[in-house]
Amino acid sequence: MSIKKIDGELFEKMLRNGLKNITAAEKEINRLNVFPVADGDTGSNMRLTLENGIRCACSDENLNEYLRDLSRGMLLGARGNSGVILSQIFRGVYLELSQTDDANHTMLRNAFIRGYKVAYESVISPVEGTMLTVAREGIEAVRRKKVRDNTIEALLEDYITAMKVVLEKTPEMLPVLGEAGVIDSGGKGYITIIEGMLMYLRGEEPQTHAEQAKEQAGGQPEADFSLFNADSVFDKGYCTEFILQRMNGGAYCQDFDIARFKHELQRLGDSLALVEADGRIKVHIHTKKPAPVMAYAQKYGEFLSFKLENMCLQHSEYLRDKESAAATAEAEEKRAMMLGAAKNERKPLAVITVANGNGMAAQLKEFGCDCILDGGETMNTSAQEFVEAIEKLNADNIVILPNNPNIIMAAEQAVRLTGAKNVRILRSRSVMEGYYALAMDIPDCNDAELRISKMEGGIGSISTIAVSKAVRDFEKGGIRCSAGEWIAFVDGSASAASADMMQAVLSALESIDGVDDKDVCMICIGRNASIDADELAERINEVYPLLECSALGGGQGIYDLILGIA
Repeated sequence: MSIKKIDGELFEKMLRNGLKNITAAEKEINRLNVFPVADGDTGSNMRLTLENGIRCACSDENLNEYLRDLSRGMLLGARGNSGVILSQIFRGVYLELSQTDDANHTMLRNAFIRGYKVAYESVISPVEGTMLTVAREGIEAVRRKKVRDNTIEALLEDYITAMKVVLEKTPEMLPVLGEAGVIDSGGKGYITIIEGMLMYLRGEEPQTHAEQAKEQAGGQPEADFSLFNADSVFDKGYCTEFILQRMNGGAYCQDFDIARFKHELQRLGDSLALVEADGRIKVHIHTKKPAPVMAYAQKYGEFLSFKLENMCLQHSEYLRDKESAAATAEAEEKRAMMLGAAKNERKPLAVITVANGNGMAAQLKEFGCDCILDGGETMNTSAQEFVEAIEKLNADNIVILPNNPNIIMAAEQAVRLTGAKNVRILRSRSVMEGYYALAMDIPDCNDAELRISKMEGGIGSISTIAVSKAVRDFEKGGIRCSAGEWIAFVDGSASAASADMMQAVLSALESIDGVDDKDVCMICIGRNASIDADELAERINEVYPLLECSALGGGQGIYDLILGIA
């Protein structure tokens, strides 16, 4: 194709291809993680943000009409810092093209320029070496370049090429990337989307993750082999499917009778389905012993295709997926309940907070929190969820506790979208900061400013320790760990590592300024943690006798332990 202009319908098709491309690369982008724990979610956040925009936008020939709905959907669906920045880039694209039905090479270039400028304006403290830099320097390089071809394809080719050059330099621009040995994940995700858009113009369609897995598995769907092991009960047999080509020649039996063939296979298995046409026989059969089936079939010919699947594994995957679907339904029900928890009477102050794990959510609810949104390290809360919560609450003042640095921007975007003047975001960066903020609240007080001040004091009074197993080797600031060892973060920075979880906790405590003067230690235990809370508290008290330790089953993922020290 050689496209000089794009309208709304073509842009939509290009963008859908961009969505397919980032979906296929989602796990790879997630792995570009500067942290040595498995909380990488950039690819997922960008995919979900774009997905929501496309879902909300109706197909329209007019480019400005399509972009308007797309931008609104992306702004609402934005998750995490990368998703918010992506939504702001496309908001800038919409603003630049809001008066046009279609766009040529120059107009689209100017739209990408407007896009990065709007994104920069949305970030309070922009950091270079990130997705912002990649988008800015990429399109500015295109603007400086002499136009070789005024097609849309040429623009995107030049844009992608320039951005890739910048992306490779991001580890030099941002030390944290260089130390982790990775390029910027947001920049990689953005380029992946633009590459998908260009691929559409070239007539190329990205492979989905399932298609990639199928190809890697030799044409078979990817299976979770952990669901079948040496202790499993093999009671369901194999699902066996093949197409047999009947062969001429003395090596094969020529006395073929379809009724006899069917009767023999029925003796060897069940759920038989058989079709014959033009000397080829398609067979489906369930059997615990596929070898006799194969041997009998080969008396008459050779296989054109053959598929063998362990039905015990399939059944286990079905049960797992069923449980997952049930859990998702339960989460949706819980979310609806939380959103509906606000009472009809108007309150002087209402609180929205974010938590991952039923135990911590229950504790925050007990503290009087009005709305608890599900979210955390691997699934960041979207702007739309905050918008819904803000609009649901009947209060003179609303406080939001995001409890995660990667959720703060989505909360800020939600406040801008609602236009609400009565919403205050307290920049809590961990669930423990949110916990202590609510612990310091005075729910019966009608003085909203006093209550907010108390909550801010609660956030500022604590240090958070988060402990998890490292998924890769890590070294920074004198902290060194190997994959599989425990690593502890104090207020988001790596502080200690050890093969022993308790030792990692004690070393992290030692690094906290004034820890000897602290008197409270709240221990939040993750859903996958296998640790004796009493033993941990005892070990802590041996070293820090003034610390009063208490524990709760938080149920959070990623971090086996989260401790709040105040």
